[in-house]
Amino acid sequence: MLTSLTRMGSSMHNWQLQEAKARFSELVKSAATEGPQKITVRGEPAAVVLSAEDYARLTRKKPGFVEFMRESPLRGVDLKIERDRTSAREVKF
Repeated sequence: MLTSLTRMGSSMHNWQLQEAKARFSELVKSAATEGPQKITVRGEPAAVVLSAEDYARLTRKKPGFVEFMRESPLRGVDLKIERDRTSAREVKF
């Protein structure tokens, strides 16, 4: 099953505000099972209802660059990187 975040842009169900208010329980259940639900006001997007899981995924702290490098599977590998010493090509202007 695809996560609702993957489907977020493509198949969000649209709810008019009046419909969302009248069927709020169904709206919340749909957000939890089907993915984000878009609420419109006069045909214009106004809000999106997300499941708690999707919200947590979107707002979790992302690792910084140093943390990312420390967690790399290549950490500790002795890489031998050498610079290409050939002269640069000539460019005609």
